[in-house]
Parts: sequence; structure tokens; C-alpha cells
Amino acid sequence: MKAGAKQGVIIPVYNHGRAAGAVVKNLCVLGLPIIMVDDGSDGETKFLLENIYAEFHLTVPVRLEKNSGKGRAFFAGIEKARELGLTHVLQIDADGQHDANRAAFFLSESAAHPDAVICSYPEYDESAPASRKHGRKVANTWAKIVTLSPDMSEAMLGFRVYPVEPVYRLYQHSRIDSRMGFDIDILVRLCWKNIPLIFHPVRVVYPADGISHFRVVRDNMRISWVYTKLCCGMLLRLPVLLCRLVKRRCKRRGTKT
Repeated sequence: MKAGAKQGVIIPVYNHGRAAGAVVKNLCVLGLPIIMVDDGSDGETKFLLENIYAEFHLTVPVRLEKNSGKGRAFFAGIEKARELGLTHVLQIDADGQHDANRAAFFLSESAAHPDAVICSYPEYDESAPASRKHGRKVANTWAKIVTLSPDMSEAMLGFRVYPVEPVYRLYQHSRIDSRMGFDIDILVRLCWKNIPLIFHPVRVVYPADGISHFRVVRDNMRISWVYTKLCCGMLLRLPVLLCRLVKRRCKRRGTKT
């Protein structure tokens, strides 16, 4: 790990108290600070979270008064990470869909590539709805278009290790979507900033009793609006992105020869 680097975890939580406890238990073996951002959850979840804080001393609670969305919760976690002196953070969902056992590998990859975002792409089991798979393919196609990056293989899965400072600076100067478009919006904008993206697989499950906050019509409309804005942003950056694409292809051809 780079000298002075310090890693941690951010878990945005909204009414996933029971599942969050299992996620935290699996992550405690890392021995890292676990920042849990309560995004205005209901009373039952708040009670469960207090029990989690009491049981696991590595947890660092952050409480938002009202539900503001995953993006706002994540950035509240980034602000806390900076207070703690963390340089890199693993973002993982509280619902237990992501395989927490992959956390150690992703963090080791971040230590080896400290300037990059270590991203994930999903390995589904039979529990994954076909509609979600199809929707993800469409969204990821648009992510490649607005970045002009063939390396952008997955823009929606929020299991990632971020370098804290580039994300904090981006948040200070950009209006990033705070809800279902957040994971797409932030990764595209980091790609525009020429932050390296490295992708690895992570197993994703959809528990039968899991709680999903995704609303098909509302959230697909929101994601469409995010991509509309990103398309406009891509057009403004088109000369730079085209130049970067040409350089990348020339470099690859040179490597092959």
C-alpha cells in the first residue's frame, strides 16, 4: 500500500437494518473503519443500527435527518472519511446483494492502483430478474457512449473502491444525481476526469425477502434524465474525449506490434 494510505468502508443505509448487520459482520474481519450512513431510515432500522454500533466497535455512525438518496448519503460518508484521514473507501450496499467476501481483494487492488477506481461488474445467479439484466445492458451501453470508453463495462453496480480526494473535489464542483442515477453519474464524471477505472467481477444475489427501493417507472425516468444530462456534457467534452480515445487505440496498437 502507498505510504500514508488509509482505507475504510462506506455503507449507505435506508431501511435495511437487518441485512446491514450481516454485511457489517462480514466486513469486520478487514479491521477497517466502517462508516454507516443512516439516510433517514424508519424507527425500526434506527433501533437495529444502534445495536450494530454497540456490537461492532469498528462502525462509525453518520445520521441524516431525512432521506436524501444514496448519493447524498455516500457523500456524507466521504466527508466523514476525510475527517478520519481515510484516503480510499469501499462503497458497498446495505442490502446484502453484494458478495462482501470480495472486499479484501478489491481493497488490495486499490492499494496496488491507488489513483484508480476499482469497479465491479456483476456475476448473477438464478435469482436475478431478467428485466434488471436487460435494463443494465441498456444503461451500460449508454455509459460507453457518453464516455467514449470501451473500457466502461459496468456503470450501475455500486461495489467500488474510490480514492477519497478526487471524489470529494468532484462533489464540490458538480451536481451529481443523489438517487438511483448516482452510481452512473459519478463514474462517468470520474472517467471524464481521466481517473483510471479497473473492473473485476463480484457475485450479486437478489434475496427472495430482500427490500428493493427501485421503482421501475420513476427510477428509469430518473436514469434517463441523468443520461440526457451526461450526453450534453459529453458533447462539450467531445474533442478531449476523442483525442483520448485515439491515443488509447494508438497505444494498444503499438503494444500489439
